[in-house]
Amino acid sequence: MGCFEEVTQEGPGTNQHNDERSICLHAFSDLSHVPPATFIYLLKDCYVYGTNKATSKFKILMQLVKVALHNAPQPGPFTYAVQCMYIVPLLGKAYSEGFSHMLTSSLKHLKSVESVQKDFLDAKYLAAQLVLNILDSVVPHENRILVKLLETFEIELRDMAHALYGSELDDDLVKAREHLRQYVKCFMESESNAIAVALITRFSIQCCDESFLIKLIENYQLDIAEECATFMGKEMISLLIQKFLDMKMLKSANKLVKEHDLTEEFPDVSYLYKESLVKKLAEKGCWDIAEARAKKETKLVEYLVYLAMEAGYMEKVHELCQRYSLECYVDSLVPENVFCGSDYLDLKKLDVQEIVWVDEINGLLNATSCIEACKIIGMDCEWRPNFEKNSKPSKVSIIQIASDKIAFIFDLIKLYEDDPKVLDSCFRRIMCSSNILKLGFDIQCDLHQLAQSYGELECFQSYEMLLDMQKLFKGVTGGLSGLSKEILGAGLNKTRRNSNWEQRPLSQKQKEYAALDAVVLVHIFHEHIRRQPQFGVSEGCKAEWKSHVVSRVNSARRPLRF
Repeated sequence: MGCFEEVTQEGPGTNQHNDERSICLHAFSDLSHVPPATFIYLLKDCYVYGTNKATSKFKILMQLVKVALHNAPQPGPFTYAVQCMYIVPLLGKAYSEGFSHMLTSSLKHLKSVESVQKDFLDAKYLAAQLVLNILDSVVPHENRILVKLLETFEIELRDMAHALYGSELDDDLVKAREHLRQYVKCFMESESNAIAVALITRFSIQCCDESFLIKLIENYQLDIAEECATFMGKEMISLLIQKFLDMKMLKSANKLVKEHDLTEEFPDVSYLYKESLVKKLAEKGCWDIAEARAKKETKLVEYLVYLAMEAGYMEKVHELCQRYSLECYVDSLVPENVFCGSDYLDLKKLDVQEIVWVDEINGLLNATSCIEACKIIGMDCEWRPNFEKNSKPSKVSIIQIASDKIAFIFDLIKLYEDDPKVLDSCFRRIMCSSNILKLGFDIQCDLHQLAQSYGELECFQSYEMLLDMQKLFKGVTGGLSGLSKEILGAGLNKTRRNSNWEQRPLSQKQKEYAALDAVVLVHIFHEHIRRQPQFGVSEGCKAEWKSHVVSRVNSARRPLRF
């Protein structure tokens, strides 16, 4: 009843609606005297009168239908559902597919109920007849619903033969397969390939060849192609694997090689897949996970060393070489300076004078005073990556605030533990100052993460004079590195992006990476202003970026409890 009440609508005619609701609830609680047509139209009314969003209403009604099919539908739930499927199209396209999906999905949990097994077997014949009616366009259902009917009722060739000829003799099975072949050919000609392959594989219809498989691949109908190849046999599976390799779809190729025991025919696929996985992880800066995926395979670890050297991540190169004794391998590679080059921006090129690590209260107070003297600052923060599914993101570990010459890196975890009130006070002075323009890149994401990590602090709930550079430069791609390359002529090396930001002490390279992300924002902003000589620092130039400046004042002050 609770579910139904969520989808009913109160209004001026409340008594009338209550009466209708009582009728509907009675109908759903006892289907023994409710014809399928009545059930379907009551279902439609429940949906129409529902006040929730469509997806929510659908989920609630799905639960209602599941429960209702337990409540004595005559002669049984499966037969009853087939009868309903004949009526659903009369509601029109707006309801037909959704309600059909609801009915077929609701039957799945009933298959294991012993008391309805006879009805399930009896309904198979009726479902097969419905399939033929759909194929002949007598009953207008979408192809997706046709496939669901075949799967839900586990319809076999003998069921189709019985529906066609009233018999399951061998000759009738042959005739039934030939009859279905004609439908398959029509579907193939109209390029309705999903239903064509569903019929081919379910009823073992031999009417597709290599050209059809290649056509599926060329149309990027890869799941269907895999289903078709599996039905056609080893030769076609091997063809599909080779096509996947040509298309650099190594994960799909490796999956098929494993599933069909084709390692002898494709001995290199497993390694190529692992190599591609290691490369993707390295490109995302997930070096520790890439190393774990290498699983101490010497060749893969060597490849990871090569990737680290190519990225200029010499710290990681030395770490891996020491751990796996690969010094000789590194000596055989191109010298370091060839890889590192001068493609990336660094603190020296920006003439940054100092990085200040702040992890105690006196340092926090001094840093705050220095920052308050600045007119423009860049801000960024870092946290330890967490790659476990459905797990909460890690707590923000550090926040970087920089002018064009000096960068402060605040150890938020330690400062919060030492004195959260002072931390809150200092950052509120910075965040809520209307005299400091605060630059960030996708800064709302950082603020959200800060608020999630330190919900007791008010300083991350309010701010003034905040400018998100991502919104100012909407057309630029490639993140902050892409923006830096566009404006300053060189990108940023992001290989340490996903390193462990909770380790203490941070390495010097980590500190430089963190500082650069904040400093570069100030330099980008200054260069952007400099490129507009017709305005200089006049009102015309200000108008462009000022329209992107935002403020948020949280008036509801809460007492801090620590």
